[in-house]
Amino acid sequence: MPASLWWQVRQMSTRLKIQRVDTLDLPELAPYRTLRRPEQHKVEGIFVAEGSRVVERLLGSNLTILSLLLTPTWFGRLEPALMARGEEIRVFLADESLLHDIVGIHLHQGVMAVARVPGEPELSSLPSPHCLVALDGLHHADNVGVVVRNCAALGADGIIVGERSSSPYVRRSVRNSMGAVFTLPVFHSRNLVETLAGIARTLGTRIIAADAHGETPIHRADFRDNICIVVGNEDSGVSPGTLALSDERVRIPMLRSTDSLNVASALALFLHEAGRRRVRSGD
Repeated sequence: MPASLWWQVRQMSTRLKIQRVDTLDLPELAPYRTLRRPEQHKVEGIFVAEGSRVVERLLGSNLTILSLLLTPTWFGRLEPALMARGEEIRVFLADESLLHDIVGIHLHQGVMAVARVPGEPELSSLPSPHCLVALDGLHHADNVGVVVRNCAALGADGIIVGERSSSPYVRRSVRNSMGAVFTLPVFHSRNLVETLAGIARTLGTRIIAADAHGETPIHRADFRDNICIVVGNEDSGVSPGTLALSDERVRIPMLRSTDSLNVASALALFLHEAGRRRVRSGD
């Protein structure tokens, strides 16, 4: 970057703490150097967003952004959105050749950000009627990301993440959600069965388990009022404990000896059917 342009960038805003870097070994850049979410990220309550669309959506959200690591070209494109932010943000500028050292250049495209995981609202603050989605043992972050995207697109009011599920704030989940996680309340449960029993008792939420062996076909399921659709593990489905407390076990009828769908595809059908039926019934 020419010295004159660099000086102009330095003067843009006192809220942007801009630093030119020629190494990725700085302690402040540690969150960017891995495609996994270290346990330390959970302790610190942070997550990494990567790729132009995801970072742009993060900049347009109300989440707190701590830093960005990006090329000067991307800084020029995102500068108006950065200037509109109110918090102090550290901006690390690096040449594209340096960012190639971070695995997944075709995914992060030379633009990444670190932000704070938002605080979780109380389940009691949910609207009524509401449609929730609960994740029961979803291990694969990629699947969780697509599930989150489906929830945002198809009208879910929030997501409950069971203790055996991957968090939507894992790096690959954030990426696969295309930033949709920034728009949805996410509740992390330490005991999903207890959480579901609690909302059933206090909010009158009906628990609907997506179950390939369920008694009720999806076109006959009751999607009225307060509901929580539970999707299960990619291999074994919804756990026995959750099935035991569910009000309805609902299946998607299938043809040609197909036994199941990908969890994100199945949930999309559930949410679409629930949305269609709820609108029709006047909810």
